[in-house]
Amino acid sequence: MSMFKVTRKEIMWGGRKLVLETGKVARQADGAVMATYGDTTVLCTVVGAKAPKPGIDFFPLTVNYQEKAFAAGKIPGGFFKREGRPSEKETLVSRLIDRPIRPLFVGGYRNETQVVCTVLSHDLENDPDIVAMVGASAALTISGLPFMGPIAAARVAFINGEYVLNPTTAQVKESALDLVVAGTVEGVLMVESEAKELSEDVMLGAVMYGHREFQAVINAIIEMAESCAKDPWDVPAPPAEVALVEGKFAEAGIPAELGEAYKIVKKQDRYAAVAAVKVKALALLSEAAEIAVAGPIFKHMEADVVRGNILKTGIRIDGRDTKTVRAIESQVGVLPRAHGSAVFTRGETQALVVATLGTGQDEQIIDALDGEYRENFMLHYNFPPYSVGEAGRMGSPGRREIGHGKLAWRAIRPCLPTKEAFPYTIRVVSEITESNGSSSMATVCGSSLAMMDAGVPLPRPVAGIAMGLIKEDTGFAVLSDILGDEDHLGDMDFKVAGTADGVTALQMDIKITSITEEIMKIALGQAKDGRIHILGEMSKGLEGARSEVSGNAPRIVTFNIPKEKIREVIGTGGKVIREICENTGAKIDIDDDGTIKVASVDSEAGQRAIDWIRGIVAEPELGVVYTGKVVKVVDFGAFVNFLGSRDGLVHISEISRDRVAKTADVLKQGDSVKVKVLGFDDRGKVKLSMKCVDQETGEDITAQIEAERADRAKDRKKHDSED
Repeated sequence: MSMFKVTRKEIMWGGRKLVLETGKVARQADGAVMATYGDTTVLCTVVGAKAPKPGIDFFPLTVNYQEKAFAAGKIPGGFFKREGRPSEKETLVSRLIDRPIRPLFVGGYRNETQVVCTVLSHDLENDPDIVAMVGASAALTISGLPFMGPIAAARVAFINGEYVLNPTTAQVKESALDLVVAGTVEGVLMVESEAKELSEDVMLGAVMYGHREFQAVINAIIEMAESCAKDPWDVPAPPAEVALVEGKFAEAGIPAELGEAYKIVKKQDRYAAVAAVKVKALALLSEAAEIAVAGPIFKHMEADVVRGNILKTGIRIDGRDTKTVRAIESQVGVLPRAHGSAVFTRGETQALVVATLGTGQDEQIIDALDGEYRENFMLHYNFPPYSVGEAGRMGSPGRREIGHGKLAWRAIRPCLPTKEAFPYTIRVVSEITESNGSSSMATVCGSSLAMMDAGVPLPRPVAGIAMGLIKEDTGFAVLSDILGDEDHLGDMDFKVAGTADGVTALQMDIKITSITEEIMKIALGQAKDGRIHILGEMSKGLEGARSEVSGNAPRIVTFNIPKEKIREVIGTGGKVIREICENTGAKIDIDDDGTIKVASVDSEAGQRAIDWIRGIVAEPELGVVYTGKVVKVVDFGAFVNFLGSRDGLVHISEISRDRVAKTADVLKQGDSVKVKVLGFDDRGKVKLSMKCVDQETGEDITAQIEAERADRAKDRKKHDSED
C-alpha cells in the first residue's frame, strides 16, 4: 500500500492534457499541487503563518516563481553553476501570479503568506507561467487559507484573424497578439499583453475568449478541492475597537474635514492637509488597541470621500471631469551628448527618457530555459524616491520597476523597425523625476519621443494612458489619466498603450471581483480618445522620427562579403580584425552568412575600415592599378603587398623603363609604389609592373610606352632602309 494519499485531476484543455496532482510532494505545506501541461511541470506550494503579523495594516503576501535549469536539461551558466538571483522573467511571472490572487483574500487577513512556484520540467512548447498560475490557484483553493478563488488563467494569440488558446512558443512568434488573462467564474481580474497595433474590439474579444476558455480549469480545481481541501481557517472578526473608533471620528467631524482637504488641487498641499486631519484624528484616541485599528479606518474614510464625490458630481480630486487628460508638455533634445532624449510631463508626472544606440556588441545575451538568445532592445525604468518628494533607499531595481519597464517595452516593441532595416542595439532609460499617477505610461510617451529624437525610424509615435474605475451599487465612473490617489482608492488600474492605428499593450488589474464586458468596452473607448489626444500633444514636441541618427551615435554601414572570405578578414586568432579595429577605431560585427556591420562615430574612420575589409576580400583585376607597399626585395625583383593581404611580384625588368642592374639600388622594404596587374601565373601568383604606371600620378602609361616603342621601331626601320 502506498504511503501517499494522492488526489489527481485531469482534463483536456486547448488540445493538451492538464494534470493537477496533490498528496505526494511537499506534504508539509498548507497546499501543494503539481501542475503539468504537456510536458511542462510546475510545483506550486502555499504556506500561511498561523497568526497575523502584528502591527501591520496590509496583507503580507509574497509570490516566488523560480525556474530550475534542470527543467530544460541544462546546467546554469556563470561561475557558480547554480541558480542565482531571479531573472527578469522570474520576477515578471511572480508579479503575474500575485496580481490576480491578492484581491481574493478575505479582507482583514494579515497572516504572512508565501506562494512558491518551481518549474521542474519545461517542454519548450508550453510556457510555465500559465501552468504556475493554475497550480498556485489550485494549491490556495485546497489549503484552507481564506482565499475566495479559485482563479484560472490562459494565454491567447491572434493568428490569421483567429483566437488561439494557449499557443505554443513557436505560435506566439507568428501571432499578432500575446495576451495573458486571469480571473474567476464571475469575471476578469488581470490582463497583460503585447499586440501589433490591434483594434480595441480585437483586444476585448481576446480577453473575453480567454475568460470563457479557462472556465473548464476553474471547474476542475473546484472538483479537486471537493475531495481533498483542508478545513477552512477561521478569520477573526474585526476587533470591537473598530466600531468605537469609527464613532469617535464621525462625532469629531473628521469625514467632513477630510472632504475639505481633498478639495485642494495641488498634490503636495493636499497631502499636507490630509496628514494634518490624520494627526487630529489620531489625537482623539488614547488606547493602544484603538490606535492599532485607526490606519485602515482612516484609509476607508479617504476612499469614501474621493469615490463619493466622483460618483455624485463627476468632478475629481484635482478638479477635472472623468474624461479630461491633464496638461501635457513634450520636449526633445534636452541632453546635448545623448543620442536621443525627451522630457515628457503630464500634470504632476514627469519622465526624463534617454535613448542610446549601440552596435551588435551591445546586445544583451539572455540565458533562458528555452535557450540562449540576444536582445537588441532594452528599456529600463527607474523610480527614485525624490520623484514623490521622499527620502528613501536607493538600490537595484525592485519588482515594480522591472514590471513597469517591461510594460513600456511591450508597448514600444511592436513598432520597432527590423534588425535588417535598422541594425542598432537600442537602450532606453526612463528616469521618473516626478510622479503622481501612471509613470509607466509617461515612460511609453517619453520613450517614443526619445527614440524618434535619436533617429530610430518608428513608423508612428506610441502613447499610453492609465484608466481608473469607481464602482458602487449606485453606479460606476471610468476615469481617464488617473492620479496616484485614484489608483490607490479606485477599483481598477487599466493601462492602454498604442499608436493612432491600434493597441500595442494592455495591462489591467481589477481590485473587485466583478467587472463587466460593458465597463471594459467603455474603458477601452475612453482610453482610445485619451491616447489620440496625448499623441496630438506629443507631436508639438516632435512630429516623427528624425531622418538620420544622432551625430553622437555610431554610423553603421552593412555590406556582404563571400562566406569563404570571412576567415581572411578575421585572421589567425582574430589578428586581422583586431588590427583593423585598433587602427581605425571602428567596431566590426561579422555574421556567419558574410554580413559585415562597421560602426563608427567618425565617418572617415568607418570608411577606412570598410576600404580595408574590401581590400582583403577583393580579387585583383587584370590591368587595374593599385597602390602597394614593398614587403621584400630579392635579386630578381620585389614582392609588393597591394590588395589587403595579397602580394605580387614586380620582376626586375618591370621596375623601371631604365635598365635596373640591382633591385636594391631602386627599391627598399616599406616603399610605397604604384603597380599594375599584368597577369597571373599557373599557380595563381600575381605578376605586377611598376614601369607601366606613372609613380607620381598613378596613371597607367602602358599606351604611352607602346607608342614610344612603336616610334623607336619606326625610326630604326627608316634608319635601316637608308643604310
